Amino acid sequence: MLIDDYVAELDRAVCGPPGPKHDLVVEARDSLLDTAEAFEAEGLDRAEAERRAVEEFGEVAEIAPGFQLELTAASGRRLGMLLFVSVPITVAMWSMLWRLYPADAGTWLNRPGWYVPLSRLLDVLQLGTGLYGGLVVFALSRGARWIRRPRLAVRSMGIMVWTALPVTGVLAMVLSFAVDAPNSLASLPALLANLVTSAMWGLQLYGAARCVRVTRA
Repeated sequence: MLIDDYVAELDRAVCGPPGPKHDLVVEARDSLLDTAEAFEAEGLDRAEAERRAVEEFGEVAEIAPGFQLELTAASGRRLGMLLFVSVPITVAMWSMLWRLYPADAGTWLNRPGWYVPLSRLLDVLQLGTGLYGGLVVFALSRGARWIRRPRLAVRSMGIMVWTALPVTGVLAMVLSFAVDAPNSLASLPALLANLVTSAMWGLQLYGAARCVRVTRA
């Protein structure tokens, strides 16, 4: 197998974020080319030098798992950092808007008894998701020496996002319809806040789907 064929097969064998995947494949290609040039300098023709370089580099089936492990960790770090940053920002944004546009006193006096516990549950669920993302980032970087199965950490985070976001959306809708006017939020701030929240959720769902895909057995 020549270098171009080997690199193409390696590229098909692994999946992950485009940037890190491209860097790994290019790094492998550069290493193969350097080895082939060394063999060529020893007197081998180009084709034989490339075949020797590929043989020395190792079979794709042997090399791909190590590459895939790096790409899995990269996917996990990206989603974890997104959760760690975006979830607190979203929670803080809505909390600030509710303080700037509070509801009247009558609305709060007539709210259901379960309103406050459900609101606290929503806050805990959101902040817990962000915290778990931060823990996974730490586990895949500085804590990598202690974690034995990074694939499980990445996969669990992806599944958690796909589970937590629908629950979060349902809880938010229940709280919104539980009282007549939960706040006096104007249309423009509400529109902007919902756009930001939707964008964050879309990125989180996309990252979670990628994490589940790259960790699929």
